Amino acid sequence: MYPELDTPALVIDLDVVRANVAEMAKAAAAHGVGLRPHIKTHKIPELARIQLEAGATGITCAKLGEAEVMADAGIDDILIAYPIWGEPKLRRLAALRERARVRVSLDSPEVAAGLGRLGRQTGAPVEVLVEVDTGMHRLGRPPGRPTADLVAEIAAIPGVEVVGLLTLAGHAYHSRSPEELAETARREGADLVATAELCAREGIEIREISVGSTPTARHVAGVAGVTEIRPGTYIFNDTAMMRLGVATEETTGARVLTTVVGRPSPERVVLDAGTKCLTSDGTGTPGWIRAVGLPYLHMEFLNEEHGVAHLGPGHARDGELPIGTRMQLIPGHACPVVNLFDVAHGVEGGRVVTELRVAARGAVL
Repeated sequence: MYPELDTPALVIDLDVVRANVAEMAKAAAAHGVGLRPHIKTHKIPELARIQLEAGATGITCAKLGEAEVMADAGIDDILIAYPIWGEPKLRRLAALRERARVRVSLDSPEVAAGLGRLGRQTGAPVEVLVEVDTGMHRLGRPPGRPTADLVAEIAAIPGVEVVGLLTLAGHAYHSRSPEELAETARREGADLVATAELCAREGIEIREISVGSTPTARHVAGVAGVTEIRPGTYIFNDTAMMRLGVATEETTGARVLTTVVGRPSPERVVLDAGTKCLTSDGTGTPGWIRAVGLPYLHMEFLNEEHGVAHLGPGHARDGELPIGTRMQLIPGHACPVVNLFDVAHGVEGGRVVTELRVAARGAVL
């Protein structure tokens, strides 16, 4: 299995990536909504280009550093879905706006005031999307009156232009059934549309209704009034997406190639990939890390450099998965896993064909 690669290594199946990208682009087009994928999942300009060539209208970034890397690669339509605060970041945003169309999300007048100063200094208002809390309870005020009041307050700040509402249905990851997932998606879209209508009645036109999350994307795209979806994980998928029923082992495109380095007992298997390759996200959830084609291998825990698994009944015997055995692990959360590697190895048709630098790795500022 990819004998030319030493382990642990990040392997990206480009055939799967292209199929996943095409499928989501088709879903967006079928509902007449824009697709603005979140590149925090892969942080690789070459993959963002694949998404754009398949029909994405632009990209979403989490941080300024990611946006700068993507602009360096020639991508010029960027949403930074994160509040930008402080003079150092505002200076960087000003420089970025000279070479790309940049929108920013926020949820406070304080952040809007800083962006307003930048807009007035440059003579070009900063386009902003106001974040709404549709159930994740991270950023944003609740939909309806609380958000409408916030929109009015931000819209009154000179130098900013409110162009949309934005949300992330991260709470959808806790759905216990397809029906619950679909309902969460419907509410995500409907709450934003109703809030936009309330703003419109008070004289503020909301042009963009931007909704996020891979699990809900295919459902919420069909809600009347939604204009844009921002899935990220879909390009690779992971075991969280498998658990939610929106991916299968065959549609997972990012895997960690690892080697068995210890067999201290018949039931225990020790691998050379730990938290520094796989992260601890999802620890303890059944099936949080899966070995491709080995359903009887169950990951127990990770240390920094070790992955410790056990073999299921009937497989815990001498000679099973001996030292030196190589396997691919599907992570529980693809996004932080990619951020742990300097390079990824692109494969096509089961062969390594290219090396991809994770150009925005560590871009947390």
